[in-house]
Amino acid sequence: MELPYAVYILKCSNGQYYTGFTRNIKRRLKEHRNGEVRFTKNKLPFEVVHVSLFSNKKKAYDFERYLKSGSGIAFRNKRFV
Repeated sequence: MELPYAVYILKCSNGQYYTGFTRNIKRRLKEHRNGEVRFTKNKLPFEVVHVSLFSNKKKAYDFERYLKSGSGIAFRNKRFV
């Protein structure tokens, strides 16, 4: 079974992290690599740090929002990076 929703974390060349949500992870990473995403286009190259896959859109979206919160950033730094 393929899980359609992804939450991902990128580490940019300047050390900043980007957390995103997508329905098509391959297409979205290609957009990042091609400089089509405003936040990351001046921070290439990047490293994929983590990808979580979900079958439920709301759960994926909620996890992305959590990872962008203060406690979510602490969780990211402890568990994923």
